Amino acid sequence: MSKIILFIPCYNCENQIVRVIKQLENNDNYKYFSEILLIDNRSLDNTVENSISRLKKSNIDNVKVLKNSQNLGLGGTHKVAFRYAKENNATHVAVLHGDDQGDIEDLIKLLTNSEYNNYDCCLGSRFHHKSRLKGYSKFRIVGNWVFNSIFSICSGKLITDLGSGLNLYKVTSIENDRITRFSNDLTFNCYMILFSVSQHHKIKFFDITWKEEDQISNVKLLLQAKKTLKLALGFLFNREKSLVCKNNTIDFSSVYFDELYKSEKNS
Repeated sequence: MSKIILFIPCYNCENQIVRVIKQLENNDNYKYFSEILLIDNRSLDNTVENSISRLKKSNIDNVKVLKNSQNLGLGGTHKVAFRYAKENNATHVAVLHGDDQGDIEDLIKLLTNSEYNNYDCCLGSRFHHKSRLKGYSKFRIVGNWVFNSIFSICSGKLITDLGSGLNLYKVTSIENDRITRFSNDLTFNCYMILFSVSQHHKIKFFDITWKEEDQISNVKLLLQAKKTLKLALGFLFNREKSLVCKNNTIDFSSVYFDELYKSEKNS
């Protein structure tokens, strides 16, 4: 039987996180997960306060609100969540970003049958032919198509999205220690995709609904594009050797969570 932990990374999304929690309330979606971890990465706004306030009004009984002891970046926060999943004997770890761009219902569709067990990772794809984009600029669509094509060529596998933030990983596929040396920034998902390719993992890109409304982007487009292109070309010539980043290994002995809220079931 699957034990799925849902990980929700948050950073400066005080308005959006309330809507994400409502997604979990709808149709009792939270019940598909053995545990839900809402991990705040040292937000500078009221993300934590708003999430706790909403959770106290909800029926969600399997959630914790945690705050990183230091800003670890999106990739670093993934690393500590992956570690938590392994230490707690989960079979899968799901990811839903706290900015309310992805829709948990798209992941629930996968969980209602056993198909996901046939894959090492299931990755939400904004550019799947059946996906639905709302408010996404044509400029960014074209830019993503270009980079998806570059990564497909460099990896030798069709890649339709470099990281939507709605994913499901089999824990056995993320136990490799090399993952701890991937970048801690927003390119972490790109590293994960190339790593999965290098390990011959079974990857499923699934269609999703994706929206842009009041979200605040943390992406510096030019810098991000440069890093992403360098990574793709490095993988083309050096394969998995290119996936090791210096000074990105997290010292787990000095990193910890401040537990700010725990639902009754977890108490």
